Amino acid sequence: MAATRRKWTRRDVLWRLAGAAGAAAAGTPYFVPARALGRDGAVAASERVTMGFIGVGGQGGGHLRGGAWTYLPGGYLARPDVQVLGVCDVQASRREGRLAEVNRYYAARSGQDGYKSAKGYVDFRELLARPDVDAVLFGTPIHWHSVMVILAAEAGKDIYCEKPTALTLADSKAMRDAVVRHGRVFQGGTQQRSEYGGKFRLACELVRSGRIGRLREVYSCIGGGGFVWRPGFGPPRAVPASVDWDLWLGPAPWTPYDGGLNAHRFGDGGTNWGQHHFDIVQWGMGADDTGPVEVAADHMTYANGVVVHCSHYPDPTIGIPGGMRFRGEGGAVFVGTDGKIAVDRQVIIANPPEILRKPIGPDDVHLYNTMSHSGNFLDCVRTRRRTICDIESTHRAACLLVLPSVAGRIGRTLKWDPAAERFVDDDEANRMMSVAWRPPWRL
Repeated sequence: MAATRRKWTRRDVLWRLAGAAGAAAAGTPYFVPARALGRDGAVAASERVTMGFIGVGGQGGGHLRGGAWTYLPGGYLARPDVQVLGVCDVQASRREGRLAEVNRYYAARSGQDGYKSAKGYVDFRELLARPDVDAVLFGTPIHWHSVMVILAAEAGKDIYCEKPTALTLADSKAMRDAVVRHGRVFQGGTQQRSEYGGKFRLACELVRSGRIGRLREVYSCIGGGGFVWRPGFGPPRAVPASVDWDLWLGPAPWTPYDGGLNAHRFGDGGTNWGQHHFDIVQWGMGADDTGPVEVAADHMTYANGVVVHCSHYPDPTIGIPGGMRFRGEGGAVFVGTDGKIAVDRQVIIANPPEILRKPIGPDDVHLYNTMSHSGNFLDCVRTRRRTICDIESTHRAACLLVLPSVAGRIGRTLKWDPAAERFVDDDEANRMMSVAWRPPWRL
């Protein structure tokens, strides 16, 4: 009978070497806890995804330990298939508080008082330098996303990055190129494709299966977004010893400390919410690898003639007399020759209503199906498959967010080449695709 050979991971080798060395040094037999071997219902240490969390305020802290808009009870910390090894934040109270929670949790789970799993970091580069960290999650301010994602890709880490992806078109493109070049798994934080009971997936499948006829218009329910280097929200104040203000600013222009540690400080217009909406617009159009050919401040036009309006649909009842008012929170409205479909986090509405009564059939379009955004990320870290919000679709949604703001700032309609990812014969517009970073930070 032929022997079956197991493919050893790097962590398997290091774990065995460490165990052998420890046993030899002690001169006694080496005992491995049952939990480390995956007994008693636990996941073996060699099979857990090791993670570092960078930026652990509201959103990042929610991902770590559970909270609003993270859709994971107990956060990544409570998952038996994850081991948190690092917690990073420039604000000491956040960093030390989250670190203490992590270590208390693992100490209680292991039954070993004082057991410490994670280490705290002020500078994210120290965490990225750890060879035992598989993946990192960024819940940092928007202006940091591009630099951090690029450095994480170069360090060989898989990446979950909160939205919005980037403040500029050049930043988003550079992030995409780095992730692809280094072969990393990437999950964008636009979780509507995975969560909310599959409403968004159903709406997009119906649209792409032709249930509303030929698609003519899409309403994103929100405008585009960009950035403004806001110098301050008040008079200068002394920098607390507990905050590394210079590192918080990072690539942003220097400004005196004013207490404004807001992740969206430099965002403008629909930057905070917009990428959720535009991600669903792209998914429903089947445009995850392309973009518009013409851009104005309030609408974009695609090569097939479909117009994307950066606003709410003008009739909140979607044309149904006495019908429910559609809020459009995080959603979109698709308008075709034979009907309309509106979807947000609360509802999916169709006009005529019969569109929703016929289920998706075997010959209809079936889209990527996962009901857990965090779980999908971890599965793909293990299997190396692409995620539901991979770097290409995430980048393209980020472009839709930023493009209207460029047209609005210039004050005219622009031609966009979605293949070359440049404005056509427009040096002024192309100069607005990027921004100079404060040294030593650069793309």
